[in-house]
Amino acid sequence: MGLFGKFSYSGGRWSTAGPTAVPFLLIDVHDSDVATVDYRAADATGGRFFLGYEQRIYFDEPDATDPVDVRAESEGFAQWLLQAEGRQVDPAAVQELMASPDGAPPEDEVVEETVDRLVALAGLPPLTWPTDDDAPPG
Repeated sequence: MGLFGKFSYSGGRWSTAGPTAVPFLLIDVHDSDVATVDYRAADATGGRFFLGYEQRIYFDEPDATDPVDVRAESEGFAQWLLQAEGRQVDPAAVQELMASPDGAPPEDEVVEETVDRLVALAGLPPLTWPTDDDAPPG
């Protein structure tokens, strides 16, 4: 079984308790195969994209939602990063990390690797991933 967890970035730090301020970045990891990335700016604009696989592909429901417009979302994320953190990122580099709308397999074996690459590209502090030692007993 893979990792399940939500991680939010706001106020200059990562948390598992949810965003503490706007703007924020929220990354929801599902079974180490899908990461849903939500970003919100101070004016409540934002967007959503996926790393690993899009949910509609992963859950074999291709008609459940429209494919993500990866170009628009990569540009939106770059704009969010500039407004929220004052850093620039090449939208094309972000787009290379995004889940393929046609369902092509991701480059990384587990989505946590792709999350780490996105976080580093954005210049954000690295995430501290939970380990088996963090799991409850039993």
